Amino acid sequence: MAKRLLRIIKPFLEYLLMFFLLVMVAINFADVLGRHLFNHPIYGIHDLTEHLMALTVFCGLPLVTIAGLHLSIDILDDFLQKPYMRWWAHLVILLMAAILLLVAWTFLQSSLEAAEISDNSGELGIPRGPLYLFISVSALLSALGLLYQHFLVDEDLIDSDEKGVEL
Repeated sequence: MAKRLLRIIKPFLEYLLMFFLLVMVAINFADVLGRHLFNHPIYGIHDLTEHLMALTVFCGLPLVTIAGLHLSIDILDDFLQKPYMRWWAHLVILLMAAILLLVAWTFLQSSLEAAEISDNSGELGIPRGPLYLFISVSALLSALGLLYQHFLVDEDLIDSDEKGVEL
């Protein structure tokens, strides 16, 4: 069940991430051209870039988490990877998942509050509620992906080039 759901969510998030990046590059390119060639920048470019940056970051967060590609520091790995210290790794993963769930809950509340008070961006009046809801769902997917990656990961599902990066 988890593998099937992951095979649906992962490509969807990847294409969504590529779309957000493409739009961000295109509008910034158009803004630079408009500013330098016609002395007329795109109105509201800061609002658009701000929203697209948040969408890009929080679209990529579940992908990085599910693939286990978060940066890690290996200074204490010799000690912490011993069999009797396995509990420490589980505790850290559970703490990270709890923090991501807290972020999801906080942004869900912010989304509901933003919808209630009609919170909009300054220049273009883009509603912030849907953005906060997207961040909430992203954090929830990241928490679930973290738990999946740590406790239920199937090595066949993760490509060999998607292994964790260590410093």
